[in-house]
Amino acid sequence: MAVHLPPFDGAAGWLNAEPPGPADLRGRVVLVNFWTLTCINWLRQEPYVRAWARAYRDDGLVVVGVHTPEFSFEHDTDQVRQAVAARSIDYPVAIDNDFAIWRAFANQYWPALYFADTDGVIRDEHFGEGRYEESERVLQHLLGIDREPSPVRGLGVEAEADWAHLRTPETYLGFSRGEHFASPNGAALDERRAYDIPERLDLNQWALAGEWTIGAENVVLDGADGGIAFRFHARDAHLVLSSGARQPIGFRVLLDGAAPGASHGVDVDEDGNGVLREGRLYQLVRQQDTVGERTLEITFDEPGAEAYAFTFG
Repeated sequence: MAVHLPPFDGAAGWLNAEPPGPADLRGRVVLVNFWTLTCINWLRQEPYVRAWARAYRDDGLVVVGVHTPEFSFEHDTDQVRQAVAARSIDYPVAIDNDFAIWRAFANQYWPALYFADTDGVIRDEHFGEGRYEESERVLQHLLGIDREPSPVRGLGVEAEADWAHLRTPETYLGFSRGEHFASPNGAALDERRAYDIPERLDLNQWALAGEWTIGAENVVLDGADGGIAFRFHARDAHLVLSSGARQPIGFRVLLDGAAPGASHGVDVDEDGNGVLREGRLYQLVRQQDTVGERTLEITFDEPGAEAYAFTFG
């Protein structure tokens, strides 16, 4: 039985264009991309979607982005607008804060791609990263064209992960999904408490230093000079952060107790200094030498920093 594209109803708003209606999509091939702004998997996929949108627009392709938030601060349309600008996204993006479009597609993943033909029938789908050449071939088949794949090279946080050396999984910090917490005496939930970093962290363990409140989806720094330590094995280390709409908060990153130098991420300098402004994913480390097991420490200059999840690549 053919499954047709559901209507794009129920969005809280749209960026870049008015909501596409049946007349806008009639006779067009449609690619729908579900995403959320802090998702590293989407960030590494986005250069391909962006390239396809531009390469095949004149051939009849319409790309529709659907931003469905994972964390509470991602409901802020201004945060999504900043992400759209930062990624140079020029196709329509739905603000799906109530998960209306998500439910209409029965979607369960960030990122997700749905490919519909000129009759509005969904012909293919893909969840997560990868399969880029095959996905582009699907688009070409639906468009009735045949050409060389679009050249794509992700830069910064959009660069493909170093899968061969990736041994640390995405790790949430809030108590609803958190694991591998190693501060002595365990975690106090929804309660301000002073924490310490143990003398030794095993691989994939993390710990807090200073006064923090561990909530359902994040950890929030309550006192000055608090920090987080994580023992990881990956080329890249990222952290989803928000300032909770406060003023910018300075932070410092150390690798094995020293400034990261050439192994700094795009959001810190060689001395490890960075600034938390808008809520998003911050790249703290990109190892330039041999990728190995390292200890990352991030400390904040003042209270208010909210940390949600570490991701690696």
